[in-house]
Amino acid sequence: MSQGSQIASAFVDARRAARALPDYPGTPPTSLDAAYAVQNDAIRLFGQPVAGWKVGRINPPLDRQLGSDRLAGPIFPDTVVDGRGTTPAMPVFADGFGAAEAEYLMRIGTAPDPTRTDWSFDDTVSHIDAVHVGLEIASSPFPGINDLGPLVTISDFGNNHGLVIGDAIDGWRDRGFVGWPVRLEIDGAVAGEATAETMLDGPIGAAAWLFTTLAARGIALAPGQWISTGAVTGVHVVRPGAKVTATFKDMAVSCSIEAARPQG
Repeated sequence: MSQGSQIASAFVDARRAARALPDYPGTPPTSLDAAYAVQNDAIRLFGQPVAGWKVGRINPPLDRQLGSDRLAGPIFPDTVVDGRGTTPAMPVFADGFGAAEAEYLMRIGTAPDPTRTDWSFDDTVSHIDAVHVGLEIASSPFPGINDLGPLVTISDFGNNHGLVIGDAIDGWRDRGFVGWPVRLEIDGAVAGEATAETMLDGPIGAAAWLFTTLAARGIALAPGQWISTGAVTGVHVVRPGAKVTATFKDMAVSCSIEAARPQG
C-alpha cells in the first residue's frame, strides 16, 4: 500500500470509528496532485456516492506557491441535512477539529461538460437551478488539520463533515445576494460578519472554479449535487453542545453541535 493510500485509510477508519487522530497519519503531501490523490483514495475507500462538493479558500502566499486560491472536498449523502424550519443536530469529532461556516449553497440542475476547463459566470449559472442559504460543518479526526495547511486539509475530505440546507433564495439570478450582510452566531454571540463580496470572485466564481478543477481531476458532476461555495464570515470553531445560527440578510439557518458517534 502506498503512503497516500495509508493516509487515506487512516482517515477513513478514524471517521467511521469517530476516533481522533492526534498526529497526522503519515508524511503530509507536498503538492496539490499528491493531496488530491489521497482524497481520491479516501473517497473510494469510504464507499459512498458523492452528494456534493465544498469549496474552501487557500490564502496568500500559499495560493501563489500552489497555483490555486481554492480547494475542494467531497460531501456525502448521510451528512446533508435539511435545516428548513428545524434545528438539526450536526456531529463533529469531539477530540478532533470542528467548525461551522455560513455558506451559500448551489444545487446543480444540469451536469456541466466534464471535459471543459473554461467557465464564464453566465455559463456556470446556466447549470445551477437553485441557491440556498446554509451551513457547512467542517470537522476532522485530526485536530491540527487547519494548522498544517491546505494540502493536509485536502487530504481529509477538505475538512468537510456536513451540510445544513436552509431556505432557497428567490431571484438569485440577479446576483444581488452577493451583497447581503451575513452574520454567524455561536451560542448567541456574534462570531463573524461579512458579505460574499469579500470572497475572491464570489459564490458563482467558486462554482466556476469547481467545474474547472473537477474536470482536470476527471470527476463528473451530476444533477442534484450541492456546491458549498465557501465561508462568508470565516471558519468558526465549535464544540459539542454549541448552537449555531447564520443569518443572511433576513434569512436564517441554525443547527446544534453534537459529538460524532461510530458508524454502524
